[in-house]
Amino acid sequence: MLLTKRQQKLYDSFYESTHKNEHLDSKTELLVGLSAALAMNCAPCTEYYLKQAKKANVTKGEISEILAKVMAVSAGQKRLQMQDVLTKYDISLEALE
Repeated sequence: MLLTKRQQKLYDSFYESTHKNEHLDSKTELLVGLSAALAMNCAPCTEYYLKQAKKANVTKGEISEILAKVMAVSAGQKRLQMQDVLTKYDISLEALE
């Protein structure tokens, strides 16, 4: 086990608290969780949230929009990552044409 029993108990308590929202309704909480799971590339979490979404009658269209948003943010992050490297190392792509 990577965490001590105390650490695991504290983590479990924290994790459970994220499902007891004061400001988000349960459907929104599921969609945010699915988004985060996809963004963090966590297959077990993605599976969990998809199963929960099915139980909550989340639509295919809603899941598709979540996926599209995660893809758009990821693509934008990769563009910025490339720009940062080009700037940091003073690389010009113009020379590659």
